[in-house]
Amino acid sequence: MSKTVAIILVNYKDYAERFLAPCRDSLRAQNYPVEATRIYIIDNASTNESREFLKQSFPEAIIITREDGNYAAAGNAGFKRALADSCEYVVSVNMDTVMAPDWLSELVKALEENPEAGIAQSKILLYPKNEAEKARPKINSLGNALHFLGFGFTVGYNEPDREINGYPEITGYASGCSFIIRAEILRKIKGYNEEYYMYHDDIELSLKTKLAGYKIILAPRSLIYHKYEFSRSVKMLYYMERNRSLVRFTFYPLYLLALMALPALIMDLGMMVYSVLGGWFKTELKVIGYFLKPTTYRKIARERKNLRSLKNAPFAPIARDFVGRIEFQEIANPILKYLVNPLFNIYWKVIRFII
Repeated sequence: MSKTVAIILVNYKDYAERFLAPCRDSLRAQNYPVEATRIYIIDNASTNESREFLKQSFPEAIIITREDGNYAAAGNAGFKRALADSCEYVVSVNMDTVMAPDWLSELVKALEENPEAGIAQSKILLYPKNEAEKARPKINSLGNALHFLGFGFTVGYNEPDREINGYPEITGYASGCSFIIRAEILRKIKGYNEEYYMYHDDIELSLKTKLAGYKIILAPRSLIYHKYEFSRSVKMLYYMERNRSLVRFTFYPLYLLALMALPALIMDLGMMVYSVLGGWFKTELKVIGYFLKPTTYRKIARERKNLRSLKNAPFAPIARDFVGRIEFQEIANPILKYLVNPLFNIYWKVIRFII
């Protein structure tokens, strides 16, 4: 008998009107048993119009409404309902995607064949815009890498698609675009930390899964095509910049925070200069203001306590998989390339040796 799988999609404002139809059609075409599949759409920042549109467009989906737009909380609402409905696996997937017919069955197969894995990520390809790209698709993500200062970036981005055998381990973190997680792990790690709101939530979930003692793997035959737009990803600079530091302060042991203090200070000063040049200095001040609030550190202390109770694996081996180079694939910055990256890479090699 097939395992019951929940598929969670999050809508935000007009997102469904722009992306739902092709995503829905590819979900309906899956070769995984329909009777073992539950589809939940979290209508984040819900309105009467969005609720009605979702009901009319995807009547077989269960609609869960929310109002505040918090993506992490929306994901948790889906997780909670999936667990209450006794689903054994839970899939989180972006709505701006189109899936191959065996996308879901291959995700399930990845966890069935790898009991040591807690999360499996699909091979995420860039959605083809023309016939040439259909014939020669390119990669969006083969898993994501995590820099020791909290920056995350995709592995394999814009490279030609290639065959991958087996189920390679993802040493960084699983992309939130398309992954499957075991229900018992979700119960253990309690889903997302809703303080993140959006961005780095997939890093946070992956690190908790690793602390619980599970691996993260790639399911290379689970193919999904992502309508990725870099410009969409940089609109929420506040959360991207804030949450990379929140990851460090929440997860890193005190000795590692001390070892990271100098490069973190250099990077923060550099980001401040970059924010002035880029016209988002007020956003950077808002990030600094967040970390000046005593309430922030009370939340961090509470979460660090929760992580201690979760821990089944030491953090040092997890940290040794962090990288020392920042790869912002669509930003060509010569200072980053020729000065910052070489110096930070050497520094991280020394720290890896120490830990």
